[in-house]
Amino acid sequence: MAVEQTTTSKEKILKKVRQALIYKSKPKFSNIDLESNVYVHPNDTSILETFARNYTTIHGLFIICDNSFDFIDKLLTLQDRHKLKKLTCWDESLQTQLKDAGIPFFGISDPLDKIQVGITTCEALIARTGSILVSSAKNSRTLTVYPPTLLVVAYASQVVMEIKDGFQLIRNRYGKNLPSLISFLTGPGRTRAIDQTLVIGTHGPKEIFVFLIDDHHPSA
Repeated sequence: MAVEQTTTSKEKILKKVRQALIYKSKPKFSNIDLESNVYVHPNDTSILETFARNYTTIHGLFIICDNSFDFIDKLLTLQDRHKLKKLTCWDESLQTQLKDAGIPFFGISDPLDKIQVGITTCEALIARTGSILVSSAKNSRTLTVYPPTLLVVAYASQVVMEIKDGFQLIRNRYGKNLPSLISFLTGPGRTRAIDQTLVIGTHGPKEIFVFLIDDHHPSA
């Protein structure tokens, strides 16, 4: 008398998997280009204009500076108009500029409760998304999220179109010694309450100002 063999669902699936591994079919879409950019950049729009438009769309505040001296002048004007006090700076290059201009600031050794306004540099500006690429090498892990007002000093040469271009700048700058933290600031911190009301400044700074210095200018 023949013994009836039963095949479970699990065995059927495993059999199909084994057959698929042995008899591989040719890929249907082998010529897909995964490297080219899927976005179209208008020829009549510069990369700086693209960043400015996308950055201000997400409630970012944008200040163009002709050179480093113009940056200090506009920083003083901003401090006076917005009554910005207790400026905190941990970047050595910025600290030198602030000291030369006679602008007081707190340093990295001061307690966190002193921080009301943070000022820092960045790694790159991403035009496509209006984002600011920051890292722990420039401003540690605190200064970009803790203060209610953040001032970011950037240069025209740091503006790139895509996120991958920003990462390439970081790889070129640090090589194998990449910063322990790399992140993006895409506008002020915001969330939506239960009633769908948009709340600004809940997670991260309430205001982010970008001072963009034209370092292509001879006097920058």
